[in-house]
Amino acid sequence: MPRVVIAPDKFKGSLPADGVASALAAGLRHAAADVTVLECPIADGGDGTVAAAVAAGFDRVPVVATGPTGEPVETAYARQGDTAVVELAAVSGLGLLPGGRLAPLTATTLGVGEVIRRALDDGCRHVVLGLGGSSSTDGGAGLVRGLGAHLLDADGGELPPGGAALLRLARLDLSGLRKVEMTVASDVDNPLLGEHGAAAVYGPQKGATSADVELLDRALRQFADVVRAETGVDLATAPGAGAAGGTGFAALAILGATFRPGIDVVLELTGFEDKLGGADLVITGEGSFDEQTLRGKGPAGVAAAAKARGIPVVAVAGRVTLGAEVLAHHGFSAAYSLSEIEPDLARSMARPAELLTRLAARIGAEWLGS
Repeated sequence: MPRVVIAPDKFKGSLPADGVASALAAGLRHAAADVTVLECPIADGGDGTVAAAVAAGFDRVPVVATGPTGEPVETAYARQGDTAVVELAAVSGLGLLPGGRLAPLTATTLGVGEVIRRALDDGCRHVVLGLGGSSSTDGGAGLVRGLGAHLLDADGGELPPGGAALLRLARLDLSGLRKVEMTVASDVDNPLLGEHGAAAVYGPQKGATSADVELLDRALRQFADVVRAETGVDLATAPGAGAAGGTGFAALAILGATFRPGIDVVLELTGFEDKLGGADLVITGEGSFDEQTLRGKGPAGVAAAAKARGIPVVAVAGRVTLGAEVLAHHGFSAAYSLSEIEPDLARSMARPAELLTRLAARIGAEWLGS
């Protein structure tokens, strides 16, 4: 009886990871009635991280928190025992901007801190914070404010939200800051500042003009300088400090968080290694399978873990731009794309579940001997 582990990430803008897994499972069962399928949807620390934890058995805890531009948003964290999984994208993400209007200078991570505070009030002791998909470049100033910190100007007044306001930061009051044991999960290892930093690399995706990028970089530098002066900690150049508009910086430098690759954390949370026992095949994938996939994205982590156990891995994606030699080098035995079935991108994105089921049936016939 063949045993298959299905561990895909989301097909962004088309189908969440659990929907991808379900569609693939249906196709496999059609091809091989006796197949045992274990569904293990994943994420790399960005959007879908809480959903992956819930699919693995965590409880979903609803929370209302402050959205990226101040409006309340209905969100949630995942809980198991005294561990909470919090996803920045589900509180302060680009997809939560009212009307889709970008706010590169004023968007805030305040709600992320509020969700973490709620988890602490609920009795959680350890927080896994997934970074990715942020709408803000505030260096995580909102995050620490949500946990009780005060960011003050030269006159002692509280700064308004957003990254631009950090230019006027004169002092940090951390006396009321909630303590938290935190692991930051992200596939981004950029520093906070400079040409490879949060503002320069990711600011334009959030609507920042070239002038905005320069302003935000100066504002983040001011934040880093004040943090160093107040705490003696200098982590602006640390890998991951630039993640999620610099939220990684505040988590590392002010909250003392540990930074880890997002996929490693998610695979642990979901018990992926345990699911590999006795597996004959692993199927993973995401919307676009390209060079970015190999740089810390979910499918690359899945392939590495399965390869170490000698289990073949096949990938599914909306499109695949990687050659067979590159795929093999990174642990993939084969890759299948929806574009093979439906070349029209719009139609493919409109009915991904149907196409994935058809593709999985083909995989089952070719890999499970049916």
